[in-house]
Amino acid sequence: MKEFHFESTGRCEIGGNHTDHQGGKVIACAVDLTVDAYVVPGGNSIELDSEGHGKSHVSLDILEPVPEERGTSAALIRGIAAGFLKRGLKAGGFTGRIISRVPEGSGLSSSAAFEVLIARILSGLYNEGKVDPVLIAQICQEAENEYFGKPCGLMDQLTVSLGGMVYMDFSDKNAPKAEEIKADLGDNGYLICVTDTKGSHADLTDEYAAVPAEMKKAAAFFGKELLGQVDKNEFINAIPELRKYAGDRAVLRGMHFFLENERVEQEKEALEAGNMQEFLRLFRESGESSRNYLQNIYACRKDADMSLALALAVSEQILGKRGAARVHGGGFAGTIIAIVPAELKNNYMSGMDRLFGPGACLALKIK
Repeated sequence: MKEFHFESTGRCEIGGNHTDHQGGKVIACAVDLTVDAYVVPGGNSIELDSEGHGKSHVSLDILEPVPEERGTSAALIRGIAAGFLKRGLKAGGFTGRIISRVPEGSGLSSSAAFEVLIARILSGLYNEGKVDPVLIAQICQEAENEYFGKPCGLMDQLTVSLGGMVYMDFSDKNAPKAEEIKADLGDNGYLICVTDTKGSHADLTDEYAAVPAEMKKAAAFFGKELLGQVDKNEFINAIPELRKYAGDRAVLRGMHFFLENERVEQEKEALEAGNMQEFLRLFRESGESSRNYLQNIYACRKDADMSLALALAVSEQILGKRGAARVHGGGFAGTIIAIVPAELKNNYMSGMDRLFGPGACLALKIK
């Protein structure tokens, strides 16, 4: 039987920190770290040997969520196959192996890369490769939500599925808008560096969950589900009553949402115009908003891990105004992202590696 090759990638968040889950706007990009699959079609089960993660076996005779599988690769595979069939698409079995170059825990969304890879295999083998990339992303998100058990947004899957640098608007969750940004940082003499600060995510579930929960509570004050459905001026005018209803931190996080949403539009314009100095200014501004309003640089407790704050402080010393750095993704622990001039690449990467260990800092290109 002929063996087929499929690939997927990791992703970086360029603009729009914690906006997607509130129906907001985001800029993100696929990066040049791939997950590759080599598969042979056939049968009614999916069997995969994933390098470093062992084997998964999923019978397509069972398409309902399996409680014992929650949190596993098998749950994602089953959920994606079920999502295809539920929508009238075809799904069938295959066997193969997966080799991933997207480091887990690096903030580059190895989970979305895996999910989109499985969906691309089913599209390629059984649907002539014609399944719409947006639909692929929605199927993958549904699998992660309902089968894997993680209430993620759609940004990661949509970025990976579309590829390149993408502007996304999630104001309509059933029909998100996506538009390619025809810009490449490399053409302007910059690269993306992501640093894994090795901070522990242990005991941070409540911190992560509180961000969307507090934003939704602020939205509920106006009778809405999400902040993206609330008028900014109405929000600002209601702050005296809103702080009593939702608390001061919820108000600050709401302010971050509105400002960050506007900033994404400005970042898009700057990138498309090739105005890197304006983009870097906005990128720094985004980081300051995450630090001061969103407050996801470290947990609010005495023994909090402050590796992100340290990484950002050192980044500012190395880059000055020639580059910019901010928190990447969920925050509290994990990764930072920096836009680094090519001439400062070695200084920056060695500075981060001295802090967090060899290989902590990765230099990436848009794919």
